Amino acid sequence: MKMFINGKLIDKKEHIAVINPFNNEIVDHVPLGDNSDAKNAIDAAFKAKKTMRDMSSRKLSRILYDIYQELKEKSKEISELICLETGKPIRDSKIEMDRSLQTILMAAEESKRIYGETIPMDAAIAGKNVFGFTIKIPLGVVAAITPFNYPVNLAIHKLAPALAAKNTVVFKPSSKAPLSALKMAEIMGRHLPDGAVNSVTGNSNVLGQEIITNPLINKISFTGSVSTGLSIAQEAGMKKLTLELGGNDPLIVLDDANLDAAVSAAVNGSYLNAGQVCIAVKRIILHEKIADQFAEKLVSLTKKLKMGDPMDSETDIGPLISEKSAIMVEKVVDDAIKNGAQLLCGGKRKGAFYEPTVIDNVHQEMELVQNETFGPISPIIRVKDLDEAIRVSNNTPYGLQAGVFTGSIEQAKKAVQGIEAGSVLINKQPTFRTDNMPFGGFKMSGIGKEGVKYAVEDMTRCKLVVIG
Repeated sequence: MKMFINGKLIDKKEHIAVINPFNNEIVDHVPLGDNSDAKNAIDAAFKAKKTMRDMSSRKLSRILYDIYQELKEKSKEISELICLETGKPIRDSKIEMDRSLQTILMAAEESKRIYGETIPMDAAIAGKNVFGFTIKIPLGVVAAITPFNYPVNLAIHKLAPALAAKNTVVFKPSSKAPLSALKMAEIMGRHLPDGAVNSVTGNSNVLGQEIITNPLINKISFTGSVSTGLSIAQEAGMKKLTLELGGNDPLIVLDDANLDAAVSAAVNGSYLNAGQVCIAVKRIILHEKIADQFAEKLVSLTKKLKMGDPMDSETDIGPLISEKSAIMVEKVVDDAIKNGAQLLCGGKRKGAFYEPTVIDNVHQEMELVQNETFGPISPIIRVKDLDEAIRVSNNTPYGLQAGVFTGSIEQAKKAVQGIEAGSVLINKQPTFRTDNMPFGGFKMSGIGKEGVKYAVEDMTRCKLVVIG
């Protein structure tokens, strides 16, 4: 697979191997790009921005529909690439591709709905016989930087709105899983003017430094770690930023909840993509009256999950992205057990695989729940009431999403008011997301919102027109 810059495929002498985490085989190689490649991509995007700006919304919408159609035709191929490079079960890889297609369609429609507004200038003394209105114009060049866990959908959530707003794009996917994203970006780029979509691969520090500091970049949209996000914020200067930096998302289950529904939500939320999801259930906060019953049901469902070959349609859980990641999960679970937590099931590692694990009597000070653990873990914290559940929920630097299961509208309203998170989902797991909803957290979970309409809005700027 190659980089795509200014309408051309670009290769390099040195390459990065992309490894299948299931069997450690090399899936493909991508170029080891350097800062000159990043600069070439940025220059190409800058030169193309007038062409994109001047394109009619009608034409742009049709192009986005054409991109949707080609991606749909190649959906099977791209889904298999996702599966091979990430270890994500093929069933979930297909779902990711379906969501990506839906997101493109939303962007195609949103490109025709970028509105300004009229301003009642005569509401001010000086505004008599003066007309005013606003128009939304593109920012210019948008940089998109994405992680490995949803290589296509997270990329499309950045590229599609940027293009719908008539920007050009410089895209850097994760080197751990770049293949499906590069394929997608090339398809998008071939439908658009040269330079509208550019993709680069290589060392994150080298490429990132050029992208973050280059004055021709107008906005950076980044999904990844808090440490990298903070570095971007410190070095980006006057660029607009959207930073999605992960979470430590709680699932609160109260004593009046539908337990079967809550347990099913916990299983889905904890183990989807082997727990490698920023909005995965990372803490299960249970009312003490139902904790034993809930834990028993959770263990029963967890033990039914099938681990194995991600290309097998019956597989529920594949490997983590690397053995190194699995070892990190193993370490924090073992540490929690040494400090008094009770292992109810799972807890074993083999290579990059880590068993889906239920662990009870977890305390807030344990690293397992203090930081974001990217693995298939269900840590149970017991509380006396909703007030304590809210305190525990908020006892984290993160604030992305939270789920609350209750049969009481009053309890639900109290939870919504008290929980410090970008989204509070009642009788849903925090892993729930539709691609049109405003998505983004509070505190160290980041700044800005994704979701097509909201991303498009943030990828434009407001220009005032006054007629005297």
